[in-house]
Amino acid sequence: MNVPARMKFGVFMAPFHPTNENPTLALERDLELLQWLDVLGFDEAYIGEHHSAGWETIASPELFMATAAERTRNIRLGTGVVSLPYHHPYMVANRMVLLDHLTRGRVILGVGPGALGTDAYMFGIDPSRQREMMDESLGVIIRLMTETEPFSYKSDWFELNDGLLQLRPYQQPHVPIAVASVESPAGVTVAGKHGAAVLSMAVPRGTVRKTTLQDLWSIAEESAAEHGQQVYREDWGIVSGVHLAESREEAYEDIREGGARVVTEYFQNTLGNNAPDVPRDRIVDHMVENNQWIVGTPDDCIEGIERLQEMSGGFGSFMVRVEDWAPREKVLKSYELLARYVMPRFQGSLAGIQASNRWASEIKDTLQTYRRAAIQQATDTYDAAQARS
Repeated sequence: MNVPARMKFGVFMAPFHPTNENPTLALERDLELLQWLDVLGFDEAYIGEHHSAGWETIASPELFMATAAERTRNIRLGTGVVSLPYHHPYMVANRMVLLDHLTRGRVILGVGPGALGTDAYMFGIDPSRQREMMDESLGVIIRLMTETEPFSYKSDWFELNDGLLQLRPYQQPHVPIAVASVESPAGVTVAGKHGAAVLSMAVPRGTVRKTTLQDLWSIAEESAAEHGQQVYREDWGIVSGVHLAESREEAYEDIREGGARVVTEYFQNTLGNNAPDVPRDRIVDHMVENNQWIVGTPDDCIEGIERLQEMSGGFGSFMVRVEDWAPREKVLKSYELLARYVMPRFQGSLAGIQASNRWASEIKDTLQTYRRAAIQQATDTYDAAQARS
């Protein structure tokens, strides 16, 4: 198993917000969450692009990232994802390079074919073509960010005549790229073809055929080898729903209703996905038992990440899928518990202090003997001086 010495931690923010609340305030809470994650030391945050269905309300991840960049200091901000068939590739490259400069290299270009069928329907895009369109667009975007001579490209859905970016990427050789892999092998195939990072769900949805994490990574490696590229496990991000509390019982109860609401009201009733065949008040238990969510204490989270490492063969980044499924203070507390007790376990930051603690414990008896002798000597010296006076 290939496990990095320092795992990265981040979030995947669609976001998901119920349709009965103020959308302006919901967006503000999303920004405040990124500020909190920056304080806690999270490495990266990916921001989604959606245009319909009511729950996922960020239409332009780039605009949201630009706002978030002004409110944060260190966290890297990625598109999670730009749906490439919705845009001319030149405009995607141009906007991301501008953001790259404005953030001094804190951005990542995450791409995908487009997740919502309602979006593709509105734009008149054939769903069967979205994945090939993503591949074609990404190839042009990479050329725009790396080539310094004008080039032309004619597709049946976009045209580029003597295309050249006047502003070159701040990061070299180009803005880092990640490809989402949710339901089909297309994402990892494209990632391998272009030597990009991969973003996967903890349990691939696989509505057509069941695919494991190990299967997906093998496909990425095969595609990379076929195209003379390389993919690295340390650049592989796994996304999971996570909620932590001081006790397992508290964590389950925190999201029992909110978690059921997301699964039934959005994914089932709005999008038409299959919901677990269990009572509503058992949905959280089902999702945890099937490795789709990690709910419980920090120790439960550590075990869950280790289990995903075993299932996948090793990955480099663990990302929490942002959910609006509990009261705000409990959501913020969950991320704090993860940062305090889970992240250090996978980042090597405990090794020195724990080794020092063990060393001090091992020599404590000897040091106490020296301490008592020193105190006795000081006392004897004082008594002797007093006697002479």
